[in-house]
Amino acid sequence: MDQPCQTEGTPGFCPDCGSIIPPMKSVGGSICYLCQKEHDVSVFGDMRIDYNIHFNKIPNEDENESSDDEQAEGPVVDRKCSKCGNDKMSYACLQLRSADEGQTVFFTCTKCKFKESENS
Repeated sequence: MDQPCQTEGTPGFCPDCGSIIPPMKSVGGSICYLCQKEHDVSVFGDMRIDYNIHFNKIPNEDENESSDDEQAEGPVVDRKCSKCGNDKMSYACLQLRSADEGQTVFFTCTKCKFKESENS
């Protein structure tokens, strides 16, 4: 018989035989298909996910076109800032809701850096 994989301590794998642990049931633990041992939720490890969103920096083609305090964080559109009245805002789009709904557009004023969002 083949040796089991070296997966001791790997989340989602049986610590006894190395087999993939099936999903948890609504009550009780999860029973390994191979060795038939029951495991609690700790066998799945820490399910926390950390992520950062980094926007691409686009270099200005004309350095004289905007001052340092008006640097954009993305593409720039003609949109009036509701805080300072500036007519230029940069934007970024993210799909935060379900796939059959529109995206969320985040606008940032190029002058005062005020942020607002719009569900499209």
